[in-house]
Amino acid sequence: AARNNDVLIPFGTVDPLMENAVDRVHAQVALGVKGFKFHPSMQAFEPNDRRFYPIYEAIAVAGVPALFHTGQTGMGSGLPGGHGIKLRYSDPMLLDDVAADFPNLTVVMAHPAVPWVDAQIAIATHKANVYLDLSGYSPKYFPPQLVRALGRQLRTKALFGTDYPYVQFDRWERDFAALDLDAELAPLVY
Repeated sequence: AARNNDVLIPFGTVDPLMENAVDRVHAQVALGVKGFKFHPSMQAFEPNDRRFYPIYEAIAVAGVPALFHTGQTGMGSGLPGGHGIKLRYSDPMLLDDVAADFPNLTVVMAHPAVPWVDAQIAIATHKANVYLDLSGYSPKYFPPQLVRALGRQLRTKALFGTDYPYVQFDRWERDFAALDLDAELAPLVY
């Protein structure tokens, strides 16, 4: 990433359940990471648990965003018991507390948060420090309320993403262009 910083933006992660998570945030920031990714369903933690607030404080002080997987995950999908993965940890409402309690922390909700898209739209609209990325789904499959919100209240709150290689860029771009959205929106998203 350091050699190719024109095309790569390094993100780090920490296991919030580890005692040294804050130290690991500091160490990764020193290495040049530009943000942190969390997957609450895979990591089995509720993001709004106050035990994890020192982690968010360290990330906020570093001035980098915290990106959280939201909504359903393909991991464990169709397996008995979903392979033990609990979707409730990725409910975006858990991030509303984090965003409210850390107004200087940029929070990005990764993926259209199926089945909680309405909550995701409400949080991103209500909190100036919250954004959502559009990765993980071809735009062809975006829920209708998300498409409507992209054209209105989320015009400056939605970020491009594909989840490559699962969704190829050319397909994402083609499917996004086919949505009934004004042409001025695409540059804002990209």
